[in-house]
Amino acid sequence: IEIHGVEGLLRGLSDPVWFQAFNNVIGMDWDSSGSTTVVTGILKSISWRKDLGFLVLGGKGSRMRMVPDEAREAEKRLGIDSSIVVRASRLAARAASTLLQDGYTLYHHSVIASPKGILVVEQGMNPEEGMARRYHIDRVIVEEPFSGVSGTPQREVLNTVSSRSREARRLFLDLVSEGSVSRILRLLGEANRIASGVPSITDYLSQEPVRVRPARGSFYRPVRPSRQLVKSIEALVNYSPSSELELALAPGLGPAVVRALALISDLVYSVPVDHRDPVTHPLDPFLYAYAVGGKDGVPYRFNAETARRVIEVLEDVVNSARLGERDRLRALARLRSLVRGTPRGRS
Repeated sequence: IEIHGVEGLLRGLSDPVWFQAFNNVIGMDWDSSGSTTVVTGILKSISWRKDLGFLVLGGKGSRMRMVPDEAREAEKRLGIDSSIVVRASRLAARAASTLLQDGYTLYHHSVIASPKGILVVEQGMNPEEGMARRYHIDRVIVEEPFSGVSGTPQREVLNTVSSRSREARRLFLDLVSEGSVSRILRLLGEANRIASGVPSITDYLSQEPVRVRPARGSFYRPVRPSRQLVKSIEALVNYSPSSELELALAPGLGPAVVRALALISDLVYSVPVDHRDPVTHPLDPFLYAYAVGGKDGVPYRFNAETARRVIEVLEDVVNSARLGERDRLRALARLRSLVRGTPRGRS
């Protein structure tokens, strides 16, 4: 913030590599699911105690629900519109848990809010695989909202925020805008029939060989029109969204409804949804640089003395930055010289 301003902080945190490097510098392991919670937790603690031009809202578990109340306080402190912050928060949550279905359940949701911009950092857990992935969202848009996704790529996802799902999203909006719950349920029944490979009467009357849509993963299993699903579709239709953004934020739009609409789009209207995983940064310990070691000993044990020296050098750089541009550049040059003089592989 001293050198690059709040914009620089937001830009850094929106980049999974920068975020991971920052995580490593404070001594966390590359593969620790606690990386996201610790980094954002520290930033939240600092931002609410010091006037740095940004505030971190939300957090892990029940703290995710604190965003609306904290947004109102952020409006008082920073002069930012709390409604915009809440909308960005809601859209980010929908993007990572409903519009994208990748087998991960969100358990962490942090909003970095400032007059210079809003960034959402979320984390989900796949309990079956015991793996986590992190989502960085820096745009309040439906299509391609992620600035980066860090995790292990999945073979099967339902990705309706992809640019390749644009036509499908338009069809979703058209179906909902028609205002007929019964028609959506009728189309869902037809999609379920095709997904199950059950021929219709017209298939028999045509005397043509029955064509069964090949299996395309677990997202193409039939969606049962339960009482809850019907209530959700009714809420969605009654809301009458007029844009993709309104549809994405509409009440009733849950994972089951999105999957039902995707089935109708693909199997009935032949408008497919993208199934590419949006992961931009696959987890690999050897892609990251380690500053002070890791607690599990990879690539070497955490070295407290090295960490202390790093802190002293960085404090010197920050203090020098306050002296003026010329002295700041000299301090940075000294830091570069120190880095060049450090033997590789040593802790």
